[in-house]
Amino acid sequence: MNAPVKSGTFVPADKDLHLPTYAELSHLPGLKPHPLPLLRTIEFLKDPLAGVTANVANFGKVYRVNNFGGWNVGLIGPDANELVLFDKDKNFSSELGWTPILGRVFPRGLMLLDFDHHRADRKTLSVAFKPEPMRHYLGALNSGIARGIAGWPTGTEFKFYPAIKALTLDLAATSFLGIAWGPEADAINKAFVDMVAASIGIVRVPLPFTAMGRGVKGHKFMSKFFAREIPKRRGATGADFFTQFCNARNDAGDLLTDQEIIDHMNFLMMAAHDTLTSSLTSTIYYLAKNPEWQDRLRTEIMAVRATAGPELPFDRLGELEQTEWAFKEALRLLPPVPSVPRRALRDFTFNGFTIPGGTHVGVNPMYTHRMAEYWEDPETFDPSRFSHNRSKGRHKYAWVPFGGGAHMCIGLHFAYMQMKSFFYTLLSECRVVVDPEYVCDFQMFPIPKPKDGLPIRLERL
Repeated sequence: MNAPVKSGTFVPADKDLHLPTYAELSHLPGLKPHPLPLLRTIEFLKDPLAGVTANVANFGKVYRVNNFGGWNVGLIGPDANELVLFDKDKNFSSELGWTPILGRVFPRGLMLLDFDHHRADRKTLSVAFKPEPMRHYLGALNSGIARGIAGWPTGTEFKFYPAIKALTLDLAATSFLGIAWGPEADAINKAFVDMVAASIGIVRVPLPFTAMGRGVKGHKFMSKFFAREIPKRRGATGADFFTQFCNARNDAGDLLTDQEIIDHMNFLMMAAHDTLTSSLTSTIYYLAKNPEWQDRLRTEIMAVRATAGPELPFDRLGELEQTEWAFKEALRLLPPVPSVPRRALRDFTFNGFTIPGGTHVGVNPMYTHRMAEYWEDPETFDPSRFSHNRSKGRHKYAWVPFGGGAHMCIGLHFAYMQMKSFFYTLLSECRVVVDPEYVCDFQMFPIPKPKDGLPIRLERL
């Protein structure tokens, strides 16, 4: 039995917490040991939704798996999401859940902190997400998005995913750093791509020619980049994230250290860049496949533009209600973080099963978002399911693309704002078209992205 951990205590990512063996988890339904677990992992990554669906069908909403080299327990459904993400008993460590996946490439990022440490750093960083800075970001987003879209081809097919990835990287430069990228832009983009890819690399040590090796190299590159910039921002005034982080003080009145700023910037830049790229891509795909919804959003946007003009004002964001529904529906079908890992600090019980402390557990937004008992006709793109009347009474944790509880995404409102600014410009100027027979194949891990780049055509209105 593990010693109890006091609520609110920060638990460091060390090896002192006992890791349950197969024998200690044998009372749970689930997979049996496999002679070649690596093959099982590779097979799972080919179609993770099918894998989770099969596990639930065979074993129920609590099951034992060893897809990534160690035994862990899947906990499925909104009640599981609430137990683990809301975590009222402070029993589930985000740090110990994410560190095996992200620790080498995003060490000490906000998602890799727990309890008091997490709460203190989150409070310090929240200065950058207050209304006045957000107004400033929106102005930069409006102009940057207009420039970016103006440079996209019309009337001919192009791949949307790399185009939006380049644009979101440019937007991150202005909002996060307050500068335009210089000649390092391509290297910065490659660094973040490599860091994210390393999270599911089969080889978990940074050997040459491996995904983890490239990810660690990318982390070193970005850390040096931020380290060079920090002295320029200390004591300076600026509305960008980076300058505010460099001058933010905690409750004790102390500035963040250089290393803390580097760690938080690496993680938040990744979260803003990669997850939003994925989310905008999936939304574009579903709007192109459902032109009646694209037209509804365009009507809503043009009604706001009639009085607000070509740049979306901060105080008019709330009027793009159906645009927000469509974004939420795309995130339901393709959540940017398909599964969320934690590690239990103490024994706990769920659905009649006792799971021992030290167990790696995971909840699965990707599957929960498609459960027919919570979502009518779950495979259909239907943004109206997020209207007030239809969402009223739905389980609070049935939709969790941004997480929940203390670790709810700190950039949630920034993501909504950038999304609305993007569609405010794009849909007022263009119609997004895909071949009627086209079906996009999304690679689901680590962040959903189209395997073929999502070929679309823009038709100017």
